[in-house]
Amino acid sequence: MIFTKTIHIETEKPGDIINLTHKIEGAVGESKISNGIVHVFAPHATAVFALTELESNLREDIEKLLDNLTPKEGWKHDVNAYSHLRSMLLPPDRTLPVRNGRVIKGTWQDLFFIEADTSGRLRKIEVTVIGE
Repeated sequence: MIFTKTIHIETEKPGDIINLTHKIEGAVGESKISNGIVHVFAPHATAVFALTELESNLREDIEKLLDNLTPKEGWKHDVNAYSHLRSMLLPPDRTLPVRNGRVIKGTWQDLFFIEADTSGRLRKIEVTVIGE
C-alpha cells in the first residue's frame, strides 16, 4: 500500500525550527499502514530537515553552526546564497521506519523542519507512507 499526504506549515523567520514529529505520526496513523517506511520531503530549494533532540541550548548551537558554516554575507549570489548552501549541507528529506503503526525513532529524536531561506514562508511537506 502507498499513502500520500501534503502537510502545509508556515514559518515566521529565517532559521525557524518546527517540530513535525506529531504531524508525521498523525499521517502514519491515517495511512493504516502497520509496517514499512515513511518518507518526508520538502519540495523547496531552501528547506531542510534535521532528526535530533532539540532543547533550548541545542537550538542556539544549531543556529550558530549554520551561521558559522554558511554566513549570510560574502557570497557571489547576493540574495540568498547561504540559504541554498544550507540546503546542500542538510537534506530536504528523511525516511523513517514504521513498525506496528508507529514511527521508529530514538528516545530523544524528533523530526524538525528548518527554514533556510531569508524570510518566513508557507511551505509544503510531502509525506509518503509505503508498506503493509
